[in-house]
Parts: sequence; structure tokens; C-alpha cells
Amino acid sequence: MKDIFLLLILFSLTPYLTFGQTNPGIINGTLTDSTTAKPVLFATVALQTMENKLINGVVTNEKGTFSIDKIAVGTYKIVISFVGYRTKTIEKLAITTEKPVIDVGKIIISPDSRNLRAVDVVGQKVLIEDKGDRLVYNAEKDVSNTGGTAVDVLRKVPMLTVDLDGNLKMRGSGNIKVLVNGKPSSIMARNLADALKQMPANIIKSVEVITSPGAKYDAEGSAGVINIVTKKAIQGTNGTVNLTAGNMNRSVGGNLNVKGKKLGLAISLNGYQYRNIGETFSTRTALIYQTPASILHQSTYRDNTSTGGYGEMSLDYDPDTTNRINFSANAWGGNFPSNSTLDSRLTDPQGVVLQEYHRDIEFRNPYGNTEFNLGWTKSFKKKDESMPGREFSILTQYARMPDNYYYTIRQTSMQSETPTYLERSTNLSRNNEYTFQADYTHPFRAYTKHDTLNFKLEAGAKTILRGIGSEFVIEQATTGLEADYTLDPSRSNEFTYNQRVVAGYTSLKMDTKRKWNLTAGARIEHTNVQGDFATTQSTFNNQYQNLIPSFTVAKTFHDKHTVKVSYTQRISRPLIWYLNPYKNYSDPKNVQTGNPFLNPELTHATELSYSTFGKEGASFNAALFWRQTNNSIEWLSTVDSQGVALTTPQNIGRNASYGANMNLSLQPNKQLNFSIGTELTYVDLTSIALNQRTNGWVWNISPNASYKLPKDFTLQANGYVGSGWISLQSRNSGWYYYGLSAKKELMDKKISLTLNVNNPFNRNVRITGEQFAPTFTGQNTSLFVNRSVRLTLSYKFGQMSAGGKQSKKISNDDKAGGR
Repeated sequence: MKDIFLLLILFSLTPYLTFGQTNPGIINGTLTDSTTAKPVLFATVALQTMENKLINGVVTNEKGTFSIDKIAVGTYKIVISFVGYRTKTIEKLAITTEKPVIDVGKIIISPDSRNLRAVDVVGQKVLIEDKGDRLVYNAEKDVSNTGGTAVDVLRKVPMLTVDLDGNLKMRGSGNIKVLVNGKPSSIMARNLADALKQMPANIIKSVEVITSPGAKYDAEGSAGVINIVTKKAIQGTNGTVNLTAGNMNRSVGGNLNVKGKKLGLAISLNGYQYRNIGETFSTRTALIYQTPASILHQSTYRDNTSTGGYGEMSLDYDPDTTNRINFSANAWGGNFPSNSTLDSRLTDPQGVVLQEYHRDIEFRNPYGNTEFNLGWTKSFKKKDESMPGREFSILTQYARMPDNYYYTIRQTSMQSETPTYLERSTNLSRNNEYTFQADYTHPFRAYTKHDTLNFKLEAGAKTILRGIGSEFVIEQATTGLEADYTLDPSRSNEFTYNQRVVAGYTSLKMDTKRKWNLTAGARIEHTNVQGDFATTQSTFNNQYQNLIPSFTVAKTFHDKHTVKVSYTQRISRPLIWYLNPYKNYSDPKNVQTGNPFLNPELTHATELSYSTFGKEGASFNAALFWRQTNNSIEWLSTVDSQGVALTTPQNIGRNASYGANMNLSLQPNKQLNFSIGTELTYVDLTSIALNQRTNGWVWNISPNASYKLPKDFTLQANGYVGSGWISLQSRNSGWYYYGLSAKKELMDKKISLTLNVNNPFNRNVRITGEQFAPTFTGQNTSLFVNRSVRLTLSYKFGQMSAGGKQSKKISNDDKAGGR
């Protein structure tokens, strides 16, 4: 811990060290409207040579000012342009060693008096962008997402795979931290697969994939970090209303944004329904010393509709140009049922029936979540206008998440509908979380004879306090009569869990004029956990400390070819879903429970990547990666001679993966966009304690194409095909989907109608799997209803312009909530 504080002190003194005295060239100015005398915000200011060669460009800020730096000695001109204004050029701006800084003062620009009926956009944002430390999928540019859910969006993101149950993996690993607008969402931490189905795609602007998070990020998430960025309006009063009807998805929602000079208010309300239909057929053979002991045949059917909604309110106040106070509150809630019917038959190896029954299972999961954020950000006035960004922030967060589970079982024989056995269970779960965080950012600059070095120092501290509890009770009636329900104490318990995380970090980023980029940092996290099983009067305590280094080196050649190498470590603390000892007996032959004695995972991740871009929106990025997770957590099953499987998470040993991913985007003309992403990974899982090893190749390909027709029509086609996935005890076959979309915009693009059709020629997607372990072998076939159609009506109102300051919020990447 002392080493970290020494690093913080050393980095904090770095800005005051003495460097060379030469100043780079800088041009400053302010744009003003000729009729209103008000600043012109977000106008484009391009720096060109006198021969019209583009050198650099910026946009004016919320005060109408601009600053272009890193200008070599020479004579230039600036060209100012903005929609609705006449283009203005200021020429013969001479940068010399004696006068490197030019202030052009107030520049008056005049509105264009011509009536602009339409603006024809020649270039548009590409679907996939490589921004150095992250890959960005611009979901709002993909019309096939309209009316869907976050599952539909994430299936198209490079390096991510989402199965038909909504389970998310990055490069073969499911240990991912998902943020919303740079902060954790309790609903995402609760159960990621369920949460993705419940977030409407209409609110998602983009998805950022961060494979090598720096020291500023919490060290949680062995595979990396996913940040879902939602649509936000910054200036003016505006809003949207969306209505979706379909056979699998239905939703209604809207948002309202009001932004004044100092005060901003944003409100969003959404309600949704999601339908899930599927069947599973399985056969499992229990083994005793590799000899069959019993054979279990099961079939299940489910058809459930989840209903819920969420709301969010955020309030920002800027008392002056250097301070911002922000408050936000959000609430999620609903019911995610998982009702099913189960037919089960257990036989001996000769086929003699040992047990046979039918079960009607009603499983309810009413949930709720509330979260409050309060923060203050102080931006310091800039002595050097070319080096903005020095600021200090204090952020706080409180989250509360009750999460309850109820199931009721009615069991009958295969020949009669008279109940022979009844069971019901209640699991009351809660999660309270308090977070405090302080961050400081300090940019500075140094000079050498041949280069200019721009630095950014970041340092901060954070603490998280979590209190989690779970009380579960199971009652049964062996006679099949409601009046005979009795408590089963052997399967009931009360469990409390407390976690405290204290962290500190420091990071230094350097950019040079010669297009080198270096980021290095270290983060230290101390974790203390305490658990108490009140019913059995047993407790456990554990604490550990981790020093997490990270670095990235990148070099850009000829302004468009970038090569990058990065390394980081990641730690994965077990989620409450992994720790909760609640046993789900809704299927007595397949019992699931958590393991409160799990240890955290530690992952080493290395990546070598290349990216480039061309004219007309073309881009290409590719990466080679290696990741090894020690103490890896896997859900493992053991089967006894009666055919009962107990599934629980365990620390198995090593999980290594090696692979490559590639994404190509092309825009042959302004009407046509095409992209394709692919990934190939070799997965190697080893457990010395269990004497098991599983390895093999997995791959996937995702193409996407869109075409703009006249009269505001857009057509799009997308698809996915993959080889399946591998775990220590199973292999699953691949699957595919394809979709077609059509969009029509009306009333000057204020109204849009979007029709989406998925898998129109295949009602079901079929996935097969095999399971293997010393105590059993098994085969299963799953059918998922994936054919869907939905129609979405969207209406936009008010005025909107981008820009403004972004409020900071807590980002608990290591959220321990969840099932």
C-alpha cells in the first residue's frame, strides 16, 4: 500500500518538473452570430494550408470558443462552417517561433438567408469504429435494432456472442462487466441475461467494447468491460415517443429532455413485454466407476411473458462555468416468470422404470431496483487554452435491490391428474450498496528538440460497502394435499454477506506529436468479505489484496494505420448469484445452488491489434489475443446413483484462450454500408483437482448490410452463424439467425416506421449438446422459438443539439449484486 501512495505522490509532482521552453503553434478565437450576438456552438473550424490542404479541425465549445494547437511554423487559413450559416475564411495566419500563438478574437458569422429544404449528408458515421482503447458499435445507425432489446443489439457487436437465452460472452468468456453510460446498473448485475432482454434497443446509442481496461476502471471482469451508451439530448427541449407491437416483443416508452443555460432535466419512462418459448429434451446416464447406474429422460416446455418497466430522472445544475452538481435516480421493476412443464422418467440400465412423474412448475421472480447518484465536478480554469481537462470530482451512490423468488410445484403421475406431491419455496433476497469515489485529472505538456509530449495524470480512490441477505424457506406436502404443507428445515436457511472494497489507482497517459501513445497505470484493491449462515450457525471470513498493473503502447503511421499492444490483469470476485446457498429444487433431478466459499479469479490478458480507415467510411481492425484465468470459476455438476444432479460453481483451475478477431466495414457509396465481423478462438480448460480437461476451437461470423433508397426508405439485412461454445463439462452445437428490416421516415423525419422480421423461414432454432464428467454423460436438444415480427412507430418532437458537459457518475465495474 505504501508503494501505491509513493506512486501517487510522484505522479502528482510530475506536472511541476522542468521541461523545454519552446511553445507550439496555437490559434484561438470565438464565433458570434451576426444577428443575435450570441455564441455559435459546435461549428466546425478547419485549419488549412494556403494550398487548401487540411491540417486539423475542431468544433466550438459551449461558449463558442475554439483552440487549435500543435501547429508547425508556417502560414495558414481557417475555414469556418456550420449548417444554416455562410462559410467564412480567415487567411494569412502566420505561425512563427517569435509569435507561436495567434488570437483571432471575435469572429462574426452570418446566417444563410437561403431556405434549406434538405441537407444531403455525404459522409455518415460507420457502424463499427476503433477508438484506440475501445471498439464502438454505433447501434443507432442500425435500423434492424428498432423495437428489439439489448440482446438484439449485442449480437451484432464485434467480439461478443449472445446465445438464445441471452447469455453474453466475450472471446469465449462469460465473465464480463456491463456498464450503462459508464456506470454499473444493478439490473445488469442482478442477472445479465434477463436484464439484456428487458432493455429496449430504442434507447441504445452505441456499445463500447473495452478488452484491456486501464487502471481507472475497477479491476473486475476477466474478459473485459462493455459500456452501453444510451441516447441523450443535451441542449434545448425535445423528446421521443416509441410504440412497438410484435409477436415476441412489445413496448411503449418515451423521454423528455429540457436543457437550459444552467439547469438540465431528463426524464425517461418505458414499459415492455418479452416472450420466451422453448422446449428441451435430455438424456443423462449416471455413472459409478464408469458403469451406468441409472438413466434419466426428461422433457420440458415453457412459454412465458415477462412484463416490466423502468424510469430514470437526472438533474444537472451548473452554477458557473467550472462547477457542476448532478443528481439522478432510476428504478427498475417487473416480473420475470419461468413457468414450465416437466416430464421425467428414471430407469435402470435395463430400462425398468424406477420413477416417473409429471410436474407443473410456477416460478415467479418479482424484482425491483432503485439507485441514487449525487456528484460534484470541479473544472479548473485553464492557464493554457490548448490543455483543457484538469478537474476534480466527488461521486456518491446508493443502490437498493430487493430480489425475490417464488416457486410452486404440483406433481402428478403420468396416468393421473391427481396431485401426489406439492412443494413451494420462498427466497427473499436484498442488496444494499454504498459507494464513495474521488478522482483527479491533470493534463500537462513537455517538449523535446524533436517532439511535443502531452501527458494526462489520473489518480483516485474509491470504497464500496455491500450488505447482502437471503432467507429461503421450502415447504412440502408429500400427500399432495394443500392442508399438509410442512416446513423442510434441511432445505431452509438464512444467509447474510458483507463485502468491503477499498481501492486506489494512478495512471499516466502520454501522446506525442509523432503519433505515439503510451498509457501505464496501477490499481490496488483490498477486499474483505464476511458471511453468516444464521440457521446452521456457521460463518466464514476472507480477505485479499490485489495489485493490478496495466499498460498500452500504440503507434499511428501515416495518420490512419495504428498498431497497439496492451497488457492488463483483471480480478473477478464471485457474484451473489454464485455465493447464495439457496437450493432450487423446482426440478428434483437437477438441483442448483451457490457456493459461498468461492475464491476470486485472476486473469492475465495480452492483445496485439491493428486498425486502419479509409475514405468514404471504410475501416478495418484486427487483433490477436491471449488470456489466461487462474482459479477460474465454472458451474460444475455431479450426479448420484439416483440420477440427481447437483450443480454449483467451483474454482476449477486454469481457463486459457488464444485467438483472433477481425472486423471490416465498407461504404462504397453514400447509400450502401456493409460490415462483417469474425472471431476464431482456441479454448483450453484444465482442472487438476477434477482430473478433467476440455479444449477446442470456437468461431462466429456476423455480416450486416444496409441500403438507403430514395424518399427516406432504408433496407437492411443482418445475420449470425457460430460454432457453439465449450465448457469444462459440455460442448454445444452452433446456431444461426438472420433478419430483414425496412424503415420509412415521414414528416421531415419526425416520424419513422420500422418493420423487423427475424428468421422468417425457420420457427425454431435447434441446438444440441453433450455433457461429460466422471459421474455422468448426457445429451440434450433445445428448441428456441426465434421467428418474430415487430413494427415500431417513433415520433420525435422539439429541438436538439449535441454538446454540453457530461455528468459523472459512479462506475462499480465489480458489482456484486445478482442472483
